[in-house]
Amino acid sequence: MLRALTSPRGAVTAPHHLAAQAGTAVLRDGGNAVEAMVAAAATIAVVYPHMNSLGGDGFWLISRPGQAPVAIDACGRSADLATPDWYRERGHAAIPTRGPLAANTVAGAVSGWQAALGLVPGKLSLERLLADATWYAREGAAVTASQVDYTERFMAELAPQPGFAQAFLRDGRLPAARSIQRLPALAATLARLAGHGLDDFYRGELGQAMAAELARLGSPLRFEDLQRQRATIVDPLAAGLSIGTAYNLPPPTQGLASLMILAIFDRIRGEAAAETFAHVHGIVEATKQAFLVRNRHVGDPEAVRIDARAFLDPDAIAGRARAIDATRARAWPEPALKGDTVWMGAADGSGIMVSYIQSVYWEFGSGVVLEDTGVTWQNRGASFSLDPASHLALAPRRKPFHTLNPALARLADGREIVYGNMGGDGQPQSQAAVFSRYAMFGQDLQQAVSAPRWLLGRTWGQMSVSLKLEDRFDPSLVAALRAAGHDVEIVPAYSDLVGHAGALVRHPNGMIDGASDPRSDGSVAGY
Repeated sequence: MLRALTSPRGAVTAPHHLAAQAGTAVLRDGGNAVEAMVAAAATIAVVYPHMNSLGGDGFWLISRPGQAPVAIDACGRSADLATPDWYRERGHAAIPTRGPLAANTVAGAVSGWQAALGLVPGKLSLERLLADATWYAREGAAVTASQVDYTERFMAELAPQPGFAQAFLRDGRLPAARSIQRLPALAATLARLAGHGLDDFYRGELGQAMAAELARLGSPLRFEDLQRQRATIVDPLAAGLSIGTAYNLPPPTQGLASLMILAIFDRIRGEAAAETFAHVHGIVEATKQAFLVRNRHVGDPEAVRIDARAFLDPDAIAGRARAIDATRARAWPEPALKGDTVWMGAADGSGIMVSYIQSVYWEFGSGVVLEDTGVTWQNRGASFSLDPASHLALAPRRKPFHTLNPALARLADGREIVYGNMGGDGQPQSQAAVFSRYAMFGQDLQQAVSAPRWLLGRTWGQMSVSLKLEDRFDPSLVAALRAAGHDVEIVPAYSDLVGHAGALVRHPNGMIDGASDPRSDGSVAGY
């Protein structure tokens, strides 16, 4: 079950082993951690297509020795045609969650690859970085049980979508786990990007072809929307902790919530130990405080215009900490969010570390697979509201709210950690579980990832607000949480529900520890 690694040269962790291996092969060939991550990101878009795609968004945190961490926001904006009236004219009171009408934002991930490679130049060609992904798309990779499971769960809403059955079903039926899946159109797209450059995705013939097909299918996206896409380099948010500094992405992501949870819990944890009532109750209640802010204030920063850093001010964190009852659960009626994502980490021998997250929002995104290019398009824009009074109101060229938030921390003792996970509401909660276990309570890194986790919020297929605990927790802890007023629900061990986590740690002596989640199909690879 353990998937730990210690390496002196470099390492990559990913929720699919072929992506981890693709990234590590790039490190072995002399590439840096950013190049390794591009290779891993391209590969996982092929071999884990239910969780991510070239047609999704991405966010980066990059750490270089002696420099402040930098972030890359590769979030696509809504189409010029995407307005409430446009949807109402087509008979919709809300944005559909599947199909061409859900494909209303530009896919930003590839622009993020481009920006990262420009920020940290490397030695290897783009053809080399995309080689593994192209090979697996052309020659085939094994279908995972995870892909089969999610396809089966949502078959009714995915199968009718344009291009989906042709790409991911076999004569209209589920593929068998471990059968070979080939994606020839996607292979041709990757080969074209390798030969013509990543810019072709937005401003070349590839972008024109994708835009033309999207328009033909009924999406509001047009070539002009793709042409405007640029990833942006931004300053990450930072939270000072008693043990160091944690970093995450600013809005439109929920990185603010992730940092608030850690900062609030750091204030109240006292003498808590891992997996005790004080640990789990404390983080759950800190999560509620953070989500109260997130659910009201986080969106496109150009539209909401909040000062996210003000919520991380020590006085603001102290006020949130005082609002927590150390013995009783706060009533929790807030709505839950869902999402599918992959988090991956990379570290190289020069000291560069990368925390990266890539997503199409829901499983297979909009369900639309462009037949001409093999690209599955995200449905991230379904998170917009058609209510003009909402802080998430749809308007042209808006960034949607993102659950995506890769994490990084620099500890006072000289260790540096990149970590993260997939799973909507679960992302900041599992980040807090893993980070607190490792950095605050001294657990082994792999133990911190593998240990039972919890989730306040949604389950697959239903939007619930109960506190879900994997069934490996001590029964006395479960009883104590129920007695404190938590609406506890027990879920199976090693459940996808709590997401796929991972982490890499660089020690002051240069050694790198890595961990991968036994709940995923992943591994940590290094040399």
